[in-house]
Amino acid sequence: MSPMIPEEKWQPLSVQDVCDLFDGAPFQWAIAGGYAIELFLGESHRSHEDTDVLVFRDEQLTAQAWLKDWTIYASDPPGTLRLWEDKEYLPSGINDIWLHHQTSDAWQLQLLLTDVDGADWIHRHYPTIRGKRDALITRYGGIPCIRVEVQLFYKARKRRPKDEQDFRASLPHLSQDAKTWLKDNLSLIYSEGHDWLEFLT
Repeated sequence: MSPMIPEEKWQPLSVQDVCDLFDGAPFQWAIAGGYAIELFLGESHRSHEDTDVLVFRDEQLTAQAWLKDWTIYASDPPGTLRLWEDKEYLPSGINDIWLHHQTSDAWQLQLLLTDVDGADWIHRHYPTIRGKRDALITRYGGIPCIRVEVQLFYKARKRRPKDEQDFRASLPHLSQDAKTWLKDNLSLIYSEGHDWLEFLT
C-alpha cells in the first residue's frame, strides 16, 4: 500500500517532540542527521527539512510497538514507500522508516535502522566501519544523539550542501579523538582521497 501523503510534504517533529515521544521507551534511540550536529554545537546554524532518529535493527519491533498510534512506512525497495506490517521484521537493506501520526497529513519523523552484530553497530554501506553499540550514542545537551564524528562520516558519502555546512560548522569543535576517528575511517574508505581529509590532519 502506497502512502497518500506526498513524499515532499513534511511537518517534522521538533527535538523536544521526539524526546517526549520516546520518553520511557524500552529501547535505545538517538537523534541523528542535522539535528544531532545542531545539538553537538549547542546552537542552530541551518534549517532542517526532516527529523531523523537512530534505532538499532534488533530493537525495531519494540520501537514499532511503541509507535502503535503512528502510520509507518518502510522504504522498500529504497526510494519506494510501502506500509510496514505489524510485527514484520525488516532485514538489512531496509533502513529508512517514514512515519506520521494518525492525526497528521504530513510526514513527521524518519527512523534510521542501524545494523548490529552482537555488541557492535555496523555501517550499512561499509561493513568494515563498526564500533561498540554503546559507544555510538552519546548525549549532547542532555539528549541522546549519534556521535558527531560518526554522523559526519555518514554525511561524507553524499556531500550535499547541507552536509558540507555541517562539517564546516562542526570542525572547530571536534575533539582530537573525534578528528582522528573521522580521518582514519575516511582514509580507509576513500583511498582515492576525500576533500575533508586535509582539514582533519
